[in-house]
Amino acid sequence: MSNILWDVIIIGGAAAGLTAAMYTARRKVKTLVITKETGGQTATATYIENYPGFSHIAGPRLMQKFEKGARKAGAEIFIDEVSSVKEHDKKFTVTTTSGDSYEAKSLILTFGKTPRDLGVPGEDKLKGRGVSYCATCDVPLFSNKTIAVVGGGNSALDAAIYGSKTCKKVYLVHRRDSFRGFEYMVERAKARPNIEILYNSVVAEIKGDGKVSGAVIQNTQTNEKKEIQLDGVFVEIGHVVKTDFLKGLVNLNDNGEVIVDINNMTSRQGVFAAGDLTQLPFKQVITSAGDGCKAALAAYNYLNGVPLDKVRPDWK
Repeated sequence: MSNILWDVIIIGGAAAGLTAAMYTARRKVKTLVITKETGGQTATATYIENYPGFSHIAGPRLMQKFEKGARKAGAEIFIDEVSSVKEHDKKFTVTTTSGDSYEAKSLILTFGKTPRDLGVPGEDKLKGRGVSYCATCDVPLFSNKTIAVVGGGNSALDAAIYGSKTCKKVYLVHRRDSFRGFEYMVERAKARPNIEILYNSVVAEIKGDGKVSGAVIQNTQTNEKKEIQLDGVFVEIGHVVKTDFLKGLVNLNDNGEVIVDINNMTSRQGVFAAGDLTQLPFKQVITSAGDGCKAALAAYNYLNGVPLDKVRPDWK
């Protein structure tokens, strides 16, 4: 175990975590961020057009700016994955999959969500062999090839549009007859001549021997199946919260999300949470950043013995 006692350990290094790190570090709170990767989901977005201050900006570029701000403020960032958290004598021990352990006076949980699997035959064995969960990362590998994008939200639409710029053909497979994504993105996808939208359809099986060669598509209304030839399958059907290691530490809802109050405090004193892993309904970069700021300021007051009901608004 490291012999450093951190004031706060932030688990997760995307919009919420990096914002929290910048705010705690600026207040001279000894801050450590432990994250599997920096940037999270935002770093996989081709472009972001709804973050104030930018007409549009690449997702990775925005997250680089977040990270730079956190490091400049004095936060340290370790790349690792947390496997367990335990409390003892009002201190928290955080252990990672690499076997390292760190101790802190407080925690901020901001590790977001992980991609949801399709759960169909062929998916597991072909992960990394044509099955991908990151269009930004892997679409360039499929130039002049045929891919399928599965999903009906903004991430699926973005992946299909992005893929259509370099791929020969893109199938957009959606289980319903209308999209959940922003209307302007739907219109862009429909306008691309090499995107074919398969409404009321799901992927029933992914085919391939060593690499993806096709997929079985099933119509959700008629149950009719057909096989299409593919070089890649991009899964964009949302994300899930992997919070099993937090059971017994903080209260979770039925979806496994961390329950927080208005100050981003969890049920455990000294543990705060922000971003997509909480029960709060709006999952946007800007809301994650805002909640990261709130969690950081709440943690700062906790560390200084200031009850949250005694905190005065900044302008008073």
